[in-house]
Amino acid sequence: MARYIFITGGVVSSLGKGLASAALGALLQARGFTVRLRKLDPYLNVDPGTMSPFEHGEVFVTDDGAETDLDLGHYERFTGVSARKTDSVSSGRIYSNVLEKERRGAYLGKTIQVIPHVTNEIKDFLAVGSEEVDFMLCEIGGTVGDIEGLPFFEAIRQFSQERPHGQCIFVHLTLLPYLAASGELKTKPTQHSVKELRSIGIAPDVLVCRSEHPIPEKERAKIALFCNVRPDAVIPAYDLKSIYEAPLAYHRAGLDQAVLDAFQISPAPRPDLSRWEDVMDRLENAEGRVRIAIVGKYTQLEDAYKSIAEALTHGGMANRVRVKADWVDSEKLEGEGAHLLDGYNGIIVPGGFGERGTEGMITAAKYAREKKVPYLGICLGMQMAVIEAARNIAGMPDAGSEEFDHEAGKTRFTPVVYHLKEWVQGNYTVQRKLTDDKGGTMRLGAYTAVLTPGSKISEIYGGALEIEDRHRHRYEVDARYREQLEAAGLNFSGMSPDGRLPEAVEYRDHPWFIGVQSHPELKSKPFEPAPLFAGFVRAAMDNERLV
Repeated sequence: MARYIFITGGVVSSLGKGLASAALGALLQARGFTVRLRKLDPYLNVDPGTMSPFEHGEVFVTDDGAETDLDLGHYERFTGVSARKTDSVSSGRIYSNVLEKERRGAYLGKTIQVIPHVTNEIKDFLAVGSEEVDFMLCEIGGTVGDIEGLPFFEAIRQFSQERPHGQCIFVHLTLLPYLAASGELKTKPTQHSVKELRSIGIAPDVLVCRSEHPIPEKERAKIALFCNVRPDAVIPAYDLKSIYEAPLAYHRAGLDQAVLDAFQISPAPRPDLSRWEDVMDRLENAEGRVRIAIVGKYTQLEDAYKSIAEALTHGGMANRVRVKADWVDSEKLEGEGAHLLDGYNGIIVPGGFGERGTEGMITAAKYAREKKVPYLGICLGMQMAVIEAARNIAGMPDAGSEEFDHEAGKTRFTPVVYHLKEWVQGNYTVQRKLTDDKGGTMRLGAYTAVLTPGSKISEIYGGALEIEDRHRHRYEVDARYREQLEAAGLNFSGMSPDGRLPEAVEYRDHPWFIGVQSHPELKSKPFEPAPLFAGFVRAAMDNERLV
C-alpha cells in the first residue's frame, strides 16, 4: 500500500509546489522507490481544456486523453512516469460526479452535503492505484485559506486519519518575505499559514520555505519552534538558474531525508543522483548556442508554451548546446514582415486555436521554406505550413482552414484543413459534430502514426515506421489534397494507420522542414529528449555554422 505525501501551499500562490513535488518524486526514485504524482485543483472548471492560455497556461495532455494542469508536465519530465486521467481532478469534476450520482439515485435519497459526499468523492479519487507504487505524491492547488480549497483540505485530513498510522505526511510550502528596509527575513507569514493549516486539523511534518536570501539557522530554529516541526524538517528553497537543478538543490537542503524521517524509514537507501548530475553537466557545460524563434499567438505568457520551451531545452542538452528561444508574436509578423525572423537558426510554429495571428504563422512557414531555415510545425503549425504550400506552390491561392470560416460565419477559403468529424480510437470509431460541447471533445491522447520508409521523420526516430505521440485538435489536414501537394514537393510522410489522417509532412528539397499534427513536446524529458526536438536543434546547429 502506498505511503501518501500531501503537498500544500501557503502565504501566496505560484511558489513552485508543482516543481517541489516533481523534484521530491525524482529524489524518491533516485533512492529506489516507485512514485506517482497527482494534482487536485480547487477551481470549478471540469478540466483546463476550455480555459484561456493567457489565464491558465498550456493544457497538458496525457496518453489516455485527459486535459490537465501544466504541473503534470513537470511531474512527467522529472519522474518519467506517464500521467493518467486519474492523476488530475478539479472541484468541477468532483461536484459533477457527485451530482451525476445524485441524479441516478445512488445516494438513496439522502441530503447531499460537502461532508461526507464531496469529501468521500475526493478520497475515492486519492485511493485509485494506491497498490501500484511506494509513494503517492498529491499536490493541492491554491493556498491554505482559499474558500474553494476547503473540501480538499478536509478530505486529505480525513484520508490521513483513516489510513494506518504513519501512512500519510504533510509537506507545506511557504514564503519567507525579505524586508529590505530592515534587512530581515520575516517568519510571521509562515507561522500564520501553519496556524491556518492546523486550525483545519492538519499539522505539517515538513516545511519548505521559499526565499530569495539565505535563511539563518536562528530563523530556521524559530520557524521549527513556532510551527511545531523538527529543525531539520525546515527546508530552505532558493531561486535556481534552471528548474532541473531542483532535485540536486532539494537533496542538498535535506528534503528527501526529512520526508523519509517523517515516515520513519531508516536506514534509508542512498540516492543515485547520477542522472541529474548528467542533466546539470549538459546544461552548464554547453559547447555552443543556437537562436530559435517560436512564432505563436500566446507569446505574452510563456507558460502557454511551457512544454515547447522545455522540449527545446532538452533538445539542447542532447546536443550539448544552449538554446536561446525568443517569443515572436505572429500578429507582429503580419504587420512588420518576415524580416523579424532574420538571424534565427530555426523556427517553431506551435499549436493554437482560432484565426487570429495565423497569417503571421503562414509568413513564418514561407520564410523557412524559401530561406532553407529549419522549421518545426506542431499541430496548427503543421496546418499553416500546408496552407502556405497550397497557396504558394500548389496553385490554390484561396487555401485555408474550415476553422477560420466557422469562426467568421462565412465561406472564404478552399478548406485544405477541415473539421474532423470521425476518427478511429482503438477498436471504436469516434464521431463529432460542430455543435458538440467544446470541453473534452477534441481528438485527445496518444495515437499511432505510420511513417514513410526513408523519410526524414523516420530517420529522426531511428528508422522507426510507427511512432506514438499525443494529440489535441479538432481540425485536420484534408488527405484529398495529398496528391496535389506532393506534386508541389510537400510529402505526407506520416499517416494514421487507416491511411485517412495526415500525421506528418516534410519537404523533399529542404534541409529540415517537418510538420506534425501531434504534440511531441509533451513526452520530452531532460534525460530522454523528444527525437524531433533533438533533431531540430541539431539542424539549427548546422544552420548556425552556415550563417
